[in-house]
Amino acid sequence: MSKERARRRAEREAEQARQAAARAKREARRARRHELRDRMVTMVPRPVRVARQGGLIARRQRTQNTVVAVLFVLVQVAAWMLLSGWAARFGVLVLSLLLVPVLVTVVFDRRS
Repeated sequence: MSKERARRRAEREAEQARQAAARAKREARRARRHELRDRMVTMVPRPVRVARQGGLIARRQRTQNTVVAVLFVLVQVAAWMLLSGWAARFGVLVLSLLLVPVLVTVVFDRRS
């Protein structure tokens, strides 16, 4: 009877050793995978989220900037459609770039 118990205990211990080896192999593979992932994550920069201000003044300024940008683009599209010469188109572009800050200051005077 004791030989039978010793044989079963040896089988049990051998099975436990096999399971422990398999578990150690899985854990080692998992650790390598996590280390590789962590190295790759540190190499890729994370995007920085900048929160927009939500107050009345900020919302008004965003609206004004959008209106200015849309009007600038519309003037450029109209110049391209109506003018055939490259010099005239370029002149409208330069004139627009020079006049936009002046018009923004005059129309949206933020000092008052």
